[in-house]
Amino acid sequence: MCIRVCPLDALLARADLGLRRIAGPEGPDIAVHWAHTSEMADPYPYLLGGELLLSAGVHIPEGAGPGYFDAYVSRIVAAGGTALGFGVAPVHDTVPGALVEACEMHGLPLVEVPPRTTFSAVARAVWQLMAQARTAELRRVTEAQQSLATAAARPDPVPSVLQQLARRLGGRAVLYGPEGTEIAGAGADQGEEARTALMKLAEVVRPSGQEPSDARPASASDTVGGVRLVAHALGNGEGFVLGTAAPQRDAGDHTIASVAAVMLSLLTGARHSGSGSVAGRSSALVRLLLGAPPAEVAPLLGGGRWRVVHGRPDGRAAPDPVAASALGAALGSTLVDVAGDVVRVLVPDGRTVERVPGWTLGASAAADPGDWPAADTQAARALARARATRTPLLCHGDRPTTLTDLVPAAEADAHARALLAPIEQTPALVDTLRTWLSLHGSWDRTAVALDVHRNTVRQRIARCATLLDADLDDPDVRMELWFALRTR
Repeated sequence: MCIRVCPLDALLARADLGLRRIAGPEGPDIAVHWAHTSEMADPYPYLLGGELLLSAGVHIPEGAGPGYFDAYVSRIVAAGGTALGFGVAPVHDTVPGALVEACEMHGLPLVEVPPRTTFSAVARAVWQLMAQARTAELRRVTEAQQSLATAAARPDPVPSVLQQLARRLGGRAVLYGPEGTEIAGAGADQGEEARTALMKLAEVVRPSGQEPSDARPASASDTVGGVRLVAHALGNGEGFVLGTAAPQRDAGDHTIASVAAVMLSLLTGARHSGSGSVAGRSSALVRLLLGAPPAEVAPLLGGGRWRVVHGRPDGRAAPDPVAASALGAALGSTLVDVAGDVVRVLVPDGRTVERVPGWTLGASAAADPGDWPAADTQAARALARARATRTPLLCHGDRPTTLTDLVPAAEADAHARALLAPIEQTPALVDTLRTWLSLHGSWDRTAVALDVHRNTVRQRIARCATLLDADLDDPDVRMELWFALRTR
């Protein structure tokens, strides 16, 4: 979603500019993409389309007749110019009458720019209005996302999401089932013609079951009787379609509808899948709160072994519920938790964890319910290493035989406790040493992984060396410490 235009009417309404329309069509749909100044007799080669072309008439020869102005205006229209702004002064005292007639004939809005208004002021006003419109639309989309997320958390999430979407679009929102029937709807009915056309449009995006899921478009649009119709195929692959019908189309509508489609994909997938249903998750949560062990409630989630995936969005922004739900949808799971700046997702072992654009991910090995806390730790470490190495996805490896397997667990634990005792009571030192060793002693990458300054890493490692009375440049010492840290 991006606002890159401003209405010509909004520019004319600026009292500080004093612009006046003197020819050509009127209406709120006339939009200016940018302002461009040119004194060329033929501006066509220099226009991209959508411009408010500004000219003081320097190019107009003495004695120019209607033929000159007709050719000039027709070239602007052919290039896709939105409007012509004519500056009164210093060359001309008034706008030439032949130019007014040519603009009227070719349907090009003609705006008189008074002597006190510079062309740079007009161009600056265009950019200001575009920035204001973009800010307002971003605020509108953000508020809509928040309201949709709140609606999705209600006891009746599907009707609530549709109701919010219809209100935000100023029209109607409908959820169609796999058979093409209307399951739920909200908002004002847009008429029989629009209703029938929207159902047909939904069939365009719904997979038939006899072709690959990507053989159909993800969305399709049409306009019937002045009503804008859009159909979105929900991403759960079960044939559900979201349809919207609104009398007008704003720039942020597609973004808002896309967010609603993601949420409805999660909701319909959770309610109609054979495993991990809403009722099953609710029952699992209640049993856990009442003291049941994870192994007992795991079957209610639909499967035995799971992977824990930790995700962090690229950039500085913390994830919100909408972004978290989108990540869960991309990974094929509705079991999502936002914990600070990290999103945790529980993914069934049968699903392959793949890269997700815009996210850095760390995944655990597949684990039984009793080992889920350990898998959570694996995912956290994998994410830290992925961020430090700037890798989109890192998975904790499953190796058949390791050095740890060759040493009895009790002996390995006792050795680790004794070796790490001097720093055991300072978790920051333990975490820093573990991360530093895993990244081969890189100060910069360790600092990135821990979100601290590189000097802090140096100070902590120096403190570890002192407390452990060990030479951390010795590879044998590093290997022994790494073994102990892997054991703990």
